[in-house]
Amino acid sequence: MTLHLNKPKPIAMQSARKTDLRSQFGALVYRVHKDRTQVLMITSRQTRRWIIPKGWPMSGLTPAEAAAQEAWEEAGVKGVAHYAPIGLYTYAKEIKTRGGKMMMPVMVTVYPLEATKVADKFPERGERRRKWMRPKKAAAMVREPELAQILRKFDARHLR
Repeated sequence: MTLHLNKPKPIAMQSARKTDLRSQFGALVYRVHKDRTQVLMITSRQTRRWIIPKGWPMSGLTPAEAAAQEAWEEAGVKGVAHYAPIGLYTYAKEIKTRGGKMMMPVMVTVYPLEATKVADKFPERGERRRKWMRPKKAAAMVREPELAQILRKFDARHLR
């Protein structure tokens, strides 16, 4: 049996309350180096923990295209994004409100992105570190258990 996926339509943005569950799109940037899968991890800007590039939906872009845009802005990577997600993970994002700080629930849909170009100059180059590593090592370095599971199971050879 063959699974056929149509290219998703771009998103039309609607407003939501700050306490609503929010969606982000993440890019699991990968390459095959010496016949082994490597993933590109970056640090978050504030806590410096290891994460994947991710961001909010962008009006006029599909989820995979938005993930690819985040990979460029946060990690300096251009590549080929797959339209089928490989998993979901959740985390709580701290946001500032008039009443102080609060936690906002976020669900991230993860799209694999094969790196074709890694640039030295990119929008957030001075704010983050980036590092290629084996998926199992990356899984051990992230805080989110669901993201760790996605990383542990990831093998680029299954995408081809």
